This record gives sequence, C-alpha cells and structure tokens, in this order.
Amino acid sequence: MQLSFLGATGTVTGSKYLLSCKTDDGTSKRILVDCGLFQGLKQLRLRNWAALPINPKNVDVVVLTHAHIDHSGYLPLFVKNGFSGKVYCSEATRDLCEVLLLDSAHLQEEEAKYANKRGFSKHKPALPLYTQEDAQFALSLLTPIDYEQDLDLGGGLTLRLSASGHILGSAFVRLQHKKTSVLFSGDIGRPHDILMKAPTPIKQADYLVLESTYGNRLHDQTDPKIKLAALINETVQRKGVVIIPVFAVGRAQELLYYLHLLKASGAIDRNIPVYLNSPMAVDATAIFNHFKNEHRLTPEQSHALCHTAQMVNGIEASKQLNESKGPMIILSASGMATGGRVVHHLKAFAPDPNNTILFVGFQAAGTRGAAMLDGATSIKIHGEYVPVRAKVALISNLSAHADYSEIINWLKGFESAPKKTFITHGEPVAADAMRLHIEEQLHWPVQVPDYLETVSLD
Repeated sequence: MQLSFLGATGTVTGSKYLLSCKTDDGTSKRILVDCGLFQGLKQLRLRNWAALPINPKNVDVVVLTHAHIDHSGYLPLFVKNGFSGKVYCSEATRDLCEVLLLDSAHLQEEEAKYANKRGFSKHKPALPLYTQEDAQFALSLLTPIDYEQDLDLGGGLTLRLSASGHILGSAFVRLQHKKTSVLFSGDIGRPHDILMKAPTPIKQADYLVLESTYGNRLHDQTDPKIKLAALINETVQRKGVVIIPVFAVGRAQELLYYLHLLKASGAIDRNIPVYLNSPMAVDATAIFNHFKNEHRLTPEQSHALCHTAQMVNGIEASKQLNESKGPMIILSASGMATGGRVVHHLKAFAPDPNNTILFVGFQAAGTRGAAMLDGATSIKIHGEYVPVRAKVALISNLSAHADYSEIINWLKGFESAPKKTFITHGEPVAADAMRLHIEEQLHWPVQVPDYLETVSLD
C-alpha cells in the first residue's frame, strides 16, 4: 500500500488522499478519499487550477467522507478531467452534494460572469473552474452505501463507513486490504453537539489519517446561547443588523435551532425578524428534516427549527434585504465569507458601526472571515475595498469540529495504537500541536505529512 497526500496538508482545505495497493489478482487499485477544493489563501486556491499529479482516468474509486466543499467540491473537475468510476458516500452525503456541488458550480459561473462584466479579473475572459453541467455529471456517479456495512471493492479490498457526527452523512472511511486497514477521519464531530449524535467509537486501525482543525485549541465550555443573546440584544438596542455568515450545511441549522430556543425563552425579542438567505441552506434544512435518525432532535424540534426564519430564495428578495433597516438577523452562506450572498450583505452592512458581523465557525487563513477577525479595517469584495466599521465577533464553541481534547478522548477508544497516525486538515501550528498531544498523552507514532508526500504502508 502507498498513501499520497494531495491536499489538506498545512491547511484545512483541499482534502484529497490517494491510496494505492496491489490487489489479489496482481493489478493495482487506486482509491481517492475525498475530492475537495482548496480555499482561502490565493496560493492555495491556485492549486485548484493546476493539474493534479495523478491522472483521474487511472483512479478506480472515489470515497467521500462528507459533503462540505473542502471535501467534495473538486469532484466536478475531477470527473471533467476523466474520472468515470463510482463515488461512494453515505445517503445523506449524496443528497447534500446535490445541493452543494450545483451551488458551487453556479457561484463559479456567476463570479466569472460578474468579473467579465466589471472587468476586474486578470483573465480575459474569466472562466469558471467548472460548470453546472460538470456538476450534474459528477452527481450521476454518486453511489450511496449504508453505515457499518462492508462493501467489496474487488481484489480483496473492502470499504466501510461509520458515522463521524460532524454533519449529516459525515463518515469515518475504513479501507482494508487483507489484514491491513487504513482509517480516514474526515472531520470529527463533537460528543455533545446540540444537533448531531456523537462520533462512532472506533476500536482499531493499522493506519490513521486524522484531522487537526482545532489541534491547538479547546472550545469554550460556556453555553453559546448566552453570548449569542448578548450580541443580538446589543445590536437590537442600536437598531442594527446582525449578519451571520454560516456554512449552509450544519451551522445554519444549529443557529436556527439556537435562535428558536432564545426566542422561546424570551432571551431575545420574539418579534425580531430572522432571514435565512441561502437557497442552499434552505434545501439543506429540508434534508436535515428527512434524515431523522442521524440527529438528536425530535420531530417537534425539527419543525420549530424549520420555522424560525423567513426563507429568502429569489435574488430580488435578497437585494431588498440590503435596503432594509434593522433590527434584524440575517443568516447567509458562505461561512468564511468567501462567496455567495453573504458578501453582498457585507458590502451593504459592514460600513455601519451599528451592525454586527458574527462568525460561528472556523475561519481559514486568507478568507475574508479570518481577515475581519484579525481586525481588518476593510475587505476586498468584487474588486473594491469595503470599510469594516461594524462590530466583528466570534462564537468559537459553535464549531462542528472536535477540539484537541475531544479528539484525544475519541482516540482513547482504540484498543491498540495504530502503526502510524498521520495528522492532516489543520494549519501548521494546529497540526503540530495535535501531533504533540498524541505523542505526549497516548505515546503513539505520529507524522505530519507534507503536500504531495507519498508514504509506504506495511
């Protein structure tokens, strides 16, 4: 077996891992685990346009840990460039990818069109990375499989998915050839998340590829409703607008449920308008309601979540929000303010000190979200600099990622140490901190691989 790290090294985006092995019939089998887009810093985003060091035509199977774009968003381009095999994932991941990949393609087409119209791109003409037609073809290859079932991939190779508790459909991916197993964590959820069930305990793996998004941080143990209510009430007193950039899958649903709880308890004004301005998040919320066995909410709680906000679908309705006055709360994608409708809201509301921009998830280096949290006084949107005078705040413990202590506790469920644990999906400081935590607390052999590094697995 050989394992190549084609993404998510030194960064939290672009997840791609290629596992190659000789099968029982003497042929080679190549499996790509995750097929994500790079996001954030420009030098990372440029990797999306560069040729991969592998030919997609030579890859037999793709397996997705979950639907988030940093794990699935490269798939339409991978298919466009020649991959034609099956893409295995959970059923919920398949349904969410139908929303996310089409939206990703639409955004890229729209951004290329807008860049050509305004003339701020260096490319003449600006082109999308892939189109909605490319995304549709990729979606036709998605093949859902059940959790905790061994799937024979041929040549003595088997695949198993186990629920990881990060978002709907998220999974640990276990690939086994003969007696050697490799486990890919994808993104690990939290044991006491308000929506998602705890990650499945895993007892054994010969090799482990482990995320480290919060490898150097612990989540605040304070009830996030307290800070959320305080920020909303402060902004309401100023008659301002609360803009919450959210990940359409996961954080949007969690925020809606928290807002429902705050209104129901009287902690915030029951009459303050709440808008969910993301067609993708609207669709994802409906999917959330469908997969009742994957989350903790009762049917009554799910119904309340879905009726907390006014759903904004049309472009004209979205534009009208930018002309509206506060107080009001707007949830809009994307979660790191890298694209989508939220950037238009930032353009409209960031210059006003009465407003609040509230981040509720991890902000990768190079994103607008990271810049604003670092104190940027202006952000670049559509080729123009927009002043940031609004209050910028963060509620860090709404993250869907386990922190390093929660990851260590999950690792303690292993009955024996893996031969090697590879730390990925973390920025350099976080990945190295996760390495140290594992070495010092569990005494396991650990490695932080480099981009495009290939290792041999015994």
